[in-house]
Amino acid sequence: MLDASYYAALGLSSIRDKVLEGERLSAADGLALFACPDITAVGALAHHVRCRLHGDVASYVVNRQINYTNVCVNGCVFCAFRRDSEDEPGAFVLSKEDILQRLRAADATPLKLDELHIVGGCHPTRRLDWFIDVFRAARAQCPSLPIKAFTCVEIEHFSRLEGISTLEVLQRLKEAGLVMMPGGGAEIFDEKLRAELCPHKASSEAWLRIAGEAHSLGIKTNCTMLYGHLETVEQRVDHLCRLREQQDRSGGFTCFIPLPFLTENSRLKLPEDKLGPQRGLDQLRTVAVSRLLLDNIPHIKAYWIMMGEKLAQTALWFGADDLDGTIVEERIGHMAGASSAQGMTISQLEHMIREAGFTPLRRNATFESVEANA
Repeated sequence: MLDASYYAALGLSSIRDKVLEGERLSAADGLALFACPDITAVGALAHHVRCRLHGDVASYVVNRQINYTNVCVNGCVFCAFRRDSEDEPGAFVLSKEDILQRLRAADATPLKLDELHIVGGCHPTRRLDWFIDVFRAARAQCPSLPIKAFTCVEIEHFSRLEGISTLEVLQRLKEAGLVMMPGGGAEIFDEKLRAELCPHKASSEAWLRIAGEAHSLGIKTNCTMLYGHLETVEQRVDHLCRLREQQDRSGGFTCFIPLPFLTENSRLKLPEDKLGPQRGLDQLRTVAVSRLLLDNIPHIKAYWIMMGEKLAQTALWFGADDLDGTIVEERIGHMAGASSAQGMTISQLEHMIREAGFTPLRRNATFESVEANA
């Protein structure tokens, strides 16, 4: 499968040898993989690493995602989800009872949740204590349900609103029940591009620092990269290497999620060469290169909401080992033009995994097997 002469012809002999020996790839190796004309050769290397780490298992989680508001102070150019004020058409802000009602409705089904995922915009007036009250009420309602909530960007926003350090924000949320954080808001770490795309959002340095603070408290986090917009391949590789360096320091990243930019309804308009059906191939290649460069992050997610079901299945052969979960209701990707379903059942997710040639494994928010903990 990994024929030495073929990889030599592609100019990837040293990369192939490093992969087989379990050695770390360099940034230059990452660029070579992005430039390789044979995407299946890159995918085969990533699949080798994926199978070494996880065998034929592909995981999913029974979760309920709740986007609490799309009113946001950050004003990111690429974001189709956000609204500047509550008076703007399409804006929404959930009450505490709205959130708890969604949780009650999900918990009343046969699914039996393994993760509550709370994330939203940086609302200008909704304070930290309000969310702490929501956490406590959710834990009272479902004591064993792990809470995954708030990106590093939201943590910095709370810090500004309250006039306290980001570390103190994290400490208070952990006391209220936070065990895991999603990885959004990382976008692309290159600061020049960040100034163009999201000038008011937490800087790349702040994002990485806050992730490290969370890890120091025992809060696991995911990490992401938003790609397929104005970034270069060099900026993608730089982003991945910075995540790898942070993982070397703090060790708390559980899963990396490559997020393809969805072009519909965005204020950011792309040149023609960034559009078209070739984007699917780019998504598979990015998943594969991510698996190969991020040697210290256990899991790579093929986020079916943003990739679509068919491409997410294919990505399991390009280095991904997780599909996310049941979701139930997702607004961020769908307001940006995602055409996938709003949610899936356990049987649908397991069918997706089996039909792709893998063995499904139900996990919880921190990627522990639910069966093993039952």
